[in-house]
Amino acid sequence: MKNREEARKRAREKAHELVSRMTLEEKASQLRFNAPAIPRLEIPAYNWWNEGLHGVARAGVATSFPQAIGMAAAFDTELVEAMGKTVAVEGRAKYNSSSAEGDRDIYKGLTFWSPNVNIFRDPRWGRGHETYGEDPYLTGELGKAYVNGMQGDGEYMTAAACAKHFAVHSGPEALRHKFDARVSEKDLNETYLPAFEKLVKEADVEAVMGAYNRTNGEPCCGSKTLMKDILRDKWGFQGHFVSDCWAIRDFHTNHMVTDTAEESAAMALKNGCDVNCGSTYLHMLEAVQHGLVTEDEITVAAERLFTTRFLLGLFEKTEYDEIGFDRLECAEHLKLADRATAESVVLLKNNGILPLKKETLKAIGVIGPNANSRAALVGNYHGTSSRYITVLEGIQDFVPESTRVYYSEGCHLFKEKVESLAWKQDRISEAVNVAKNSDVVILCLGLDETLEGEEGDTGNSYASGDKADLLLPEPQRELAEAVIGVGKPVIVLNMTGSAMDLRYMQEHADAVMQIWYPGARGGRTVAGLLFGELSPSGKLPVTFYNSSEELPDFEDYSMKGRTYRYFEGKPLYPFGYGLTYGDVTVDEVGCGGRAFGTKAGEELEWDGSGKVKLTVKVSNGSSTDTGEVVQVYIKDMDSAYAAPNAKLCAFSRVFVPGGGSKEVELELDGDAFTVVNEKGEKVQDGHRFLVSVGLGQPDERTRELTGSSGIAFTILS
Repeated sequence: MKNREEARKRAREKAHELVSRMTLEEKASQLRFNAPAIPRLEIPAYNWWNEGLHGVARAGVATSFPQAIGMAAAFDTELVEAMGKTVAVEGRAKYNSSSAEGDRDIYKGLTFWSPNVNIFRDPRWGRGHETYGEDPYLTGELGKAYVNGMQGDGEYMTAAACAKHFAVHSGPEALRHKFDARVSEKDLNETYLPAFEKLVKEADVEAVMGAYNRTNGEPCCGSKTLMKDILRDKWGFQGHFVSDCWAIRDFHTNHMVTDTAEESAAMALKNGCDVNCGSTYLHMLEAVQHGLVTEDEITVAAERLFTTRFLLGLFEKTEYDEIGFDRLECAEHLKLADRATAESVVLLKNNGILPLKKETLKAIGVIGPNANSRAALVGNYHGTSSRYITVLEGIQDFVPESTRVYYSEGCHLFKEKVESLAWKQDRISEAVNVAKNSDVVILCLGLDETLEGEEGDTGNSYASGDKADLLLPEPQRELAEAVIGVGKPVIVLNMTGSAMDLRYMQEHADAVMQIWYPGARGGRTVAGLLFGELSPSGKLPVTFYNSSEELPDFEDYSMKGRTYRYFEGKPLYPFGYGLTYGDVTVDEVGCGGRAFGTKAGEELEWDGSGKVKLTVKVSNGSSTDTGEVVQVYIKDMDSAYAAPNAKLCAFSRVFVPGGGSKEVELELDGDAFTVVNEKGEKVQDGHRFLVSVGLGQPDERTRELTGSSGIAFTILS
């Protein structure tokens, strides 16, 4: 970090000198996302807009990782950091090769508008699959890992990351351009801001993007509270701020907090928005003429932007200039993507049917609208792969030639028929016949980016990318009942980026897997998981509720009744839950010179200083090698400000060989023992803390599903 601070100081000096030679018009022109060239100063054009959510996006061929929510399910910071590094390296390869051809178009720069660290507070939000889930701690740790991987630790950044969307942003998509997210100081500082704070303070994220909506009355891209008081003054943010695309236009067209484009441009700039994704900053010179902004304020923004460009080494030779075209989709990166898919899949139910034994199966039925869908592999904000491997193709390639693989689309993804002139459900009889002629059925259901995604980017126009409820589309529900009704063993693969109502599958299917949007070549790895070449080991980064009827109103931003920390019912599948093919148990927890086991009521004195270090011993009682995730939760037993349920405060992914054991070390920092009061202040307000260490949450539903309770003890301070 010290090297980066020194580099920033030098970059800032260079930026100041360069900007000082610009005219007012030239400085103002550089505040647009599509900044034009300034030939007399040998400044090439630069487009600030690039995307790298789970691989370099929208600029041709690049390695495709599982969608962000799947990466979250891996609970693996090292993996996410490696993905961030891969995106940066492939981004450099594209930048180097494109700029050599004079191509400085959109999606060709080195400023990536990722990661999305909004909290997935409600499963109906269509963009939730872009996030790392519903928990502030998990989101912050994974977001920090991504930024560290992308930006690197050298004198120059490999690429620049951007924490978005700041802040309190998670739907509804249809209302986002005029919506006011009203939130208490407690919820703001306990849930919505911590991940952003961590990325600013601990990862030195280079950019922050504002949200479309207002927060407590202020438009997020022009909010003094968010942008000045919190981000820069309180947290010490040193990078640049970018608006979401055409969000500043909303100030005067939807939020109605200004009357003109010049006033909107002035509000955004004066509160710290340096680059405008959109066209409102085309009115900046008019704002100067009307006395709404000063040249000095424009200069400050321009210097911040050129500081970033100097930190990227765009005006001098760097070690990254030699990153070649051959790094795109190279073997190393594809192997990492395969690993990501393997770690992301969550096994929700298994009555013993999995793993399948391919040598005993004469015929396998693969059914469903997502079985052979490329769209269901990649989610949104995706790049292009030179090869796609669907679930059907993965299974076909995995089994011996002597095994017959039958296939039926079964139904349209959401329409009542596949062929426009046919009867309703025109593929369902074929699906039933596939099931009848198969020894086992792999039923691939779910959604894709046309049904859940961003407003304006989806085919789901009636809900702008959000979901009205948690049900699968009706044709798929009818298909599931028909196929399961045949009586053959059925394994359901749910391909969605969000929690669904899977009660029917849990009750009637033999096994259920949540495979998210597993990446362009994910079908091969999914096949390996089905047939036991690999053991599933992902954990849910979101709560799967029984239905949307259990949830508060979608537009209500209060955390009461939301996510695992505040939900007081019994979920279908809890946050942190996921099965494996192994039999891993937590045997002992060492802390403060003591060894804790399953004995209830044990206590440990702690003086309240420093970090609490845990040593966790786990063992695998089966012969199957498997990954697992050790999770630590804490509950303040005294404070009225504590959430109703325990909160995640540490986790570690571990590989445990069959018949073997491993020891994992974890640390609980001081924040684990704090609560947030109604004023939004982080305080220690208790003396008894219940610490639970296991392979999931310390809740009743997790115990029901896993038969395991983990180890718990009380820390007294």
